[in-house]
Amino acid sequence: MDLQYKDPKYRSAKVVNGLTMAGPRAHLRGMGLTNEELAKPFIGVINTSNEMHPGHVHQGILGQMVKDGVFEAGGIPFEINTISICDGFTQGHEGMCHVLPSREMIADSIECYAGAHRLDGLVLIGGCDKIVPAMIMAALRVNIPAILVTGGPMMPAEYKGRTFATYELKEMIGKLTSGEISKEEYEYMEGIMSPGPGSCAMMGTANSMSVIAEALGLTMPGSACAHAVTGKKKRVAKLSGMRIVELVEKNICPRDIVTQKMLELAVAVGMSVGGSTNMTLHMPAIAHEAGLHMSLEEMGEISAKTPYLAKIKPSGSHTMWDLDQAGGVAGVMRELDGLIDLDQMTVNGHTHRENIQLIHECNHEVIHPVDQAYSPHGSLVVLKGNLAPDGSVVKQSAVAPGMRKHSGPARCFECEDDAVDAILNQKINHGDVIVIRNEGPQGGPGMREMLTATASLVSMGYAESVALVTDGRFSGASRGPCIGHVSPETSRRGPIAAVRDGDIIDIDIDAGTLHVRLSDQEIADRLAALPEAKPKVTEGYLARYARSVASANEGAILK
Repeated sequence: MDLQYKDPKYRSAKVVNGLTMAGPRAHLRGMGLTNEELAKPFIGVINTSNEMHPGHVHQGILGQMVKDGVFEAGGIPFEINTISICDGFTQGHEGMCHVLPSREMIADSIECYAGAHRLDGLVLIGGCDKIVPAMIMAALRVNIPAILVTGGPMMPAEYKGRTFATYELKEMIGKLTSGEISKEEYEYMEGIMSPGPGSCAMMGTANSMSVIAEALGLTMPGSACAHAVTGKKKRVAKLSGMRIVELVEKNICPRDIVTQKMLELAVAVGMSVGGSTNMTLHMPAIAHEAGLHMSLEEMGEISAKTPYLAKIKPSGSHTMWDLDQAGGVAGVMRELDGLIDLDQMTVNGHTHRENIQLIHECNHEVIHPVDQAYSPHGSLVVLKGNLAPDGSVVKQSAVAPGMRKHSGPARCFECEDDAVDAILNQKINHGDVIVIRNEGPQGGPGMREMLTATASLVSMGYAESVALVTDGRFSGASRGPCIGHVSPETSRRGPIAAVRDGDIIDIDIDAGTLHVRLSDQEIADRLAALPEAKPKVTEGYLARYARSVASANEGAILK
């Protein structure tokens, strides 16, 4: 006798059908499932809810809404958790070394669970910097029906009639140091700058990648800008739970949605809203999982022909709340019609073109029309030259006009901490080019964000006179002439390792160049004279990561 409880078209039939599957069925019955429920599709609700992460602390509620939707549509949800690290807790110390590597850990954990338990579909709930790209990567790698529910932005803080995002508190250090504000006022501001759950209220990496997820067609419409505390976010979660069951029945998978055209559309949308430099790490990795291509150079080309339409903090004065009220991602895509292919299918069964017909909001003060764009160029510029033969990246939308072309003497530091100490103690001269080395994916290891350094430059009044060049990366909160992802990195004996104090570095953002005034022979001789590079970490996950990670210009994927 062969016991058949479930249609063999479901992956989970492997778990519940047949005489030999009595053990799994017993476990499922022990958890309360009935015979009728054994026949329904099994949906994994992968939740990164976390009690030490403001962007994820509310996601238990979203998980329940998703499960309600799955039940209502005739599926059986199983909630599973994986890790989520908060970049905010890791700034300025060695903890940041773990953040980018956690992207691979999250993607791997989802792959392992979905594969082992033969889930029929996935709803992935996550809201911050490395978590959203990790979930997109996992969805494409596993390639079973999947929907993302992004956790939603935090509401902006309000103080003395102005709106603030958390990063602006770091930029107040100079005012505190100079006595312009008191310690008591600073502490008061600490108490209001992170007013509730959600990803930081700016176009940092978290919200940039949430915008990308929606533009890729992997979320229900409106997900990216629906704020964490709103009923709209809960409705998106419930609708996602309902929709995943239909995707399973129709066997519509992420690679059916994320085509090369959709990938290019998503990059363009990200560039049009001032997206983070970390996009250049995540989009090549996402393309890799989809079997597609998106190089650093391709991203630079897309940015060059994409108008900059929405200037959201930290590049401008508008908030994510303003963007949501102006139409969100759909509102941006509506303005880009003709420059991007909107006839691409999304997870809700409609094309982007059909979805944008449903929005009623329109605020051209927040989302400019193309003919009134802030710039004809998107947020990012790829720079190459003898200092970065394989490329580097700058968020040009956040650079003051006077610093788009700059030449100055190098001030070299072997880690972020030493650079920050020099900045705060005013040991930097106006006109300098700070060089921070040994912070790349391999050499860091983990490619730390330099937010403490960039915020210190702003707070100490150097933002429009000092440039920063690093093989590390930046937070989406960074602004100013900050060039990151210099490749090859120091540990791979890239030219950045040869730079010495006083060498003149030439930066030309409009020309897309980054040079040090040294001959090729001088660079080669200096590199040859360097001692053998020794890894900073010799055991554990970070050591394994450093041995396997590719260069930043390849998306820091693991090989």
